[in-house]
Amino acid sequence: MAAGPPRYNRCLMIALRQVTFARAGRPLVVDASLQLHAGWKVGVVGANGCGKSSLFALLGGELHAESGDVELPASWQIARVAQETPALPDSALDFVLDGDAELRRVERELAAAEARGDGEANGLEIGHLHDRYGEIGGYSAKARAAEVLHGLGFSDADFGRPVADFSGGWRVRLNLARALSCRADLLLLDEPTNHLDLDAVFWLESWLKNTPATLLLISHDRDFLDAVVGHILAIDLQRLSLTSGGYSDYERARAARLATQQASYEAQQREIAHLTRFVERFKAKATKARQAQSRVKMLERMEIVAAAHVDSPFHFSFRQPAALPDPLLVIEQAGAGYPDRKILDSITMTLRPGCRIGLLGRNGAGKSTLVKLLAGAIEQQGGQRKEAKALNIGYFAQHQLEQLRPDESPLQHLTRLEPTTPEQELRDYLGGFDFRGEMATRAIEPFSGGEKSRLALALLIRSKPNLLLLDEPTNHLDLEMREALTFAMQDYEGGMVFVSHDRHLLRTCADELLLVADGQATEFDGDLDDYAAWLANQRSAEKAPQPEVAAGKSERLNQRAEAKANRQAVLAQRRPLLKEIEQLEKQLARWNEEKAALEGQFADPDFYTAVDREKSEKMHIAAARLGEQIDEAEMRWLEVHEALEALPALD
Repeated sequence: MAAGPPRYNRCLMIALRQVTFARAGRPLVVDASLQLHAGWKVGVVGANGCGKSSLFALLGGELHAESGDVELPASWQIARVAQETPALPDSALDFVLDGDAELRRVERELAAAEARGDGEANGLEIGHLHDRYGEIGGYSAKARAAEVLHGLGFSDADFGRPVADFSGGWRVRLNLARALSCRADLLLLDEPTNHLDLDAVFWLESWLKNTPATLLLISHDRDFLDAVVGHILAIDLQRLSLTSGGYSDYERARAARLATQQASYEAQQREIAHLTRFVERFKAKATKARQAQSRVKMLERMEIVAAAHVDSPFHFSFRQPAALPDPLLVIEQAGAGYPDRKILDSITMTLRPGCRIGLLGRNGAGKSTLVKLLAGAIEQQGGQRKEAKALNIGYFAQHQLEQLRPDESPLQHLTRLEPTTPEQELRDYLGGFDFRGEMATRAIEPFSGGEKSRLALALLIRSKPNLLLLDEPTNHLDLEMREALTFAMQDYEGGMVFVSHDRHLLRTCADELLLVADGQATEFDGDLDDYAAWLANQRSAEKAPQPEVAAGKSERLNQRAEAKANRQAVLAQRRPLLKEIEQLEKQLARWNEEKAALEGQFADPDFYTAVDREKSEKMHIAAARLGEQIDEAEMRWLEVHEALEALPALD
């Protein structure tokens, strides 16, 4: 999957020797020395503003060191993702191919030589140019560019569209495709997963693991870093530190260091207590054996995560909703889409307090459309919508950032919502989102995308929603803010539906996964590893050769109707089993609580002197009966789960 034939000398390296660099006179890194060998894949991490992007500018020759030496092999070609894309008339495919300057130069020289006509010297020149064109993979360049474009979510029909026709997010993808296709020796990627959905993230992850290029990657996606990189370069307190392994290894090392500090240790204990409460909540609500196994694996490392982020500048939680009606929202047989095409059909959902639903689906399948439908942001096509009287929706999408007022400060935004709240209380709240001091009173126009996202989330959380609808809430957020948001979402008591390409957020916050595909939203019976396998199967099916004679239209319709009927039959069998599981788990939680309370009294030495013998015996009999009921309920829980697993899988 690598872009073009390799040209890499493994003896080469990047070397920094006592380097200091700064921006606007402010030192970012001081007296740094390190070596990065050719072919290494390095994750670059650190707080916003610490100097990650400036390090890339330094390596790209756009920023000069204040002191020290920066050495890169002179022959290396460096690729970065452009931050802006002009509204060009060029086709998407040509725009991507233009990223390889040598390829385009050889094509121009070859066309000019062939236009000059015959001649021995000219024939030799044409031969040499053809040889070079083959060496740099020119004959397969379009196929490689098409593979990259497909992987990032573009269709064949998009290849010929002018760049000017694409929206901002899709132009970012075009810039990424251009950087990946240019046969670079050094690839500098700054947040490449922003504006990508999970499908494209999986593809990019595989591509980067296979490229022979040296890679420096800035990312706030821990799963993505763990899958791709073999080293972590951290910028902290104006120092560079290089550790082997992925982000989880770095996190463990950092946690061990912080745990030696008393103040950090105390904060760590508070986070561990928080996580313990989350574990107990999860145990009471898990309804899918496979997802449960995946979540248990995640929980095994959660204490390490907490320890590594105890000094985070972000500390906040969702405020208690004024009311939690049940159900919050019911959608029955609803459709959604746009005047020229319908995207979703027959959507039926009941959202209750405590539901935590993550949406999966390929690019363009309708995940964002479903969130808009639930939020009431687009008109519902048919069906019924029943809202609780006290429903208060908190809806977050990237276009929410455009509704912020650029000439106002974070404090002014919040004061407009709560004009009677004391200013200090509002400042304290904003401080939890790291808007402190002058940041709280500064106009937000020059704020970064991450800072504006933080403010939009702060305003949403302050509104006490009882139904939370989030469409890619982690875009532009750094790792520390993502962890704070994850902890806040875990404690949230209202209903929640969210779309995210951040697998860590999905694993730790979603109790239920819905797959949006073929105009439907159906339960996905599996975890994210199963979803990755499902995506791989979908891609394989698309690449498989098509039969020469397609089935007739009526036959296809019959097959589709039969598949839908089979699916509905399986769903009808699943519903009562899932309902029984939910009832059993509620019953088990109540009985375990009662039994624990009795056993707590039995363990108290004063109990037997304070309670007479007859009452004591009755309490012991009640405890024994509870134990029997718990055993029977747990046995039934297992039986129902086995029956659920025995049902045909939902495609």
